[in-house]
Amino acid sequence: MTTADDWEAVFTYLRDRVDVVIIDEFPNLIEEDRSILSILQAVVDEVLADSDLKLVLTGSSISTMTSKVLSYKSPLYGRRTASLRVDPIPFLKYRQFFPDRPPHELVEIHGFAGGIPYYMVKVKEPFWDFLERELRERTFLLDEGDFLLRYEFEDVSTYRQILEAIAAGKNTMGEIRDHAGLKSTDITQYLRNLEVVGIVRKVKPVLGRGRYRYELADGFLRFWLRFIGPNLWLIEQGLYGVEDIRREYSQYLGKTFEEIAGEVVVREMAAGRLPRVRKLGPQWWTKRGEAREIDLLGVGDGVVVPVEARWRDGVDATEVAQGLREKVEELGLPGRVVPVVVARSFKRREGAIAYDLEDIYRMMA
Repeated sequence: MTTADDWEAVFTYLRDRVDVVIIDEFPNLIEEDRSILSILQAVVDEVLADSDLKLVLTGSSISTMTSKVLSYKSPLYGRRTASLRVDPIPFLKYRQFFPDRPPHELVEIHGFAGGIPYYMVKVKEPFWDFLERELRERTFLLDEGDFLLRYEFEDVSTYRQILEAIAAGKNTMGEIRDHAGLKSTDITQYLRNLEVVGIVRKVKPVLGRGRYRYELADGFLRFWLRFIGPNLWLIEQGLYGVEDIRREYSQYLGKTFEEIAGEVVVREMAAGRLPRVRKLGPQWWTKRGEAREIDLLGVGDGVVVPVEARWRDGVDATEVAQGLREKVEELGLPGRVVPVVVARSFKRREGAIAYDLEDIYRMMA
């Protein structure tokens, strides 16, 4: 279809014959013909005005859907019934996709796929066999990160510099700006754009005291920026492979496991097995110049729930719980303290509500 009359004719025909029309990857259509927005405006206003037909527009490019379709400047502005954003699949749903995989492998897959079905379904063999094949055959994985950025942004090199800074542990605006070599007046908008498309998130201490941090919210890009992007030349020369990734992967999964712990805590609170709270999020502060942190801190009426996640075996939950109690005391928070520790496995559980990998696996049934 190339003209407005063609589109109007099609929708006139479909109006009383079908209930739903779905146009998938609508941003690609916009790129081919910008007039499609005005054409569909006329279709909605004139052809579908008194019809029950639902028109659904979907798109992977969040930046295009936001700026061209949902923006107040868009010809379609004010005509939507609803807008839905499809989030990544939570880790606690992974067992439905991989019913025969052991729990530790599910965590490893999540550290790679980040809950994105497109990447999840690619892992058909054991995870490390899959990764070895991808690197050996040099398939989609090598340029996927840059492809995703090109799909959302024009200035890919600058955005990649910013993301590499965050992946390297630079999490304040000043650190990211200096690492990427940007002006103070520019970095704010770049970070804002990355937030809008869901690649980066801005996090504030749950108690509201302290500077914002920027984190990679996209699990796959976190993996790619850590292991693939910085090592492309080495991979192409056969000098960097799956064993190099495996050596660092356990340490890398620390952040992934923190996020999994957050899912567990929210689920248990909703089920009434943990005290419900009014605020829940990470907390960091300094004490006499020393950085202090609690992975997740819940604050409710007369109750404080500090949470620590450790991606390791043989964790002493009793000792960790004592450390959490001391941190809560430093913060001067009143109320009953309910320490929660999440780990691969424990040697002692007393003094804390403890969840190991087997406990989490049972939740996934």
